[in-house]
Amino acid sequence: MWKRKLPIEQLNQMATTGLARHLGISITALNDDNLCASMPVDERTTQSFGLLHGGASAALAETVASLGAFLMLEEGQHAVGLELNINHLRAQRRGQIEACARPLHIGRRTQVWDIDIRNQAHKRVAVARLTVSVIEALPV
Repeated sequence: MWKRKLPIEQLNQMATTGLARHLGISITALNDDNLCASMPVDERTTQSFGLLHGGASAALAETVASLGAFLMLEEGQHAVGLELNINHLRAQRRGQIEACARPLHIGRRTQVWDIDIRNQAHKRVAVARLTVSVIEALPV
């Protein structure tokens, strides 16, 4: 399915800069139809009451889906976020969570990604949907 074939080590180098690095996000799997990443639930990713911060979950969802969108692009294209929607379903205090992103729509100008976030017990913590716009590469 993927247009770009990159080893997981290279995906981790790409995905673990900026905010993703600060949150401890790492790519865990690249499967035939989805891409997964994990994030610790610790002092970096919890809010003041000790629960997983919704913004950290959103950052994990957008990181994994954006990287998936990148893997579906032709040379000379970029994917930029249009909308992220996330529903938080279960509180999480510690451990690891994993987000798996799967494409719902891959078009010429837009992509829509479904992201399922689960804890180590495989219980759903959140669900998200990211819509990206496909544009010509921006000059550096």
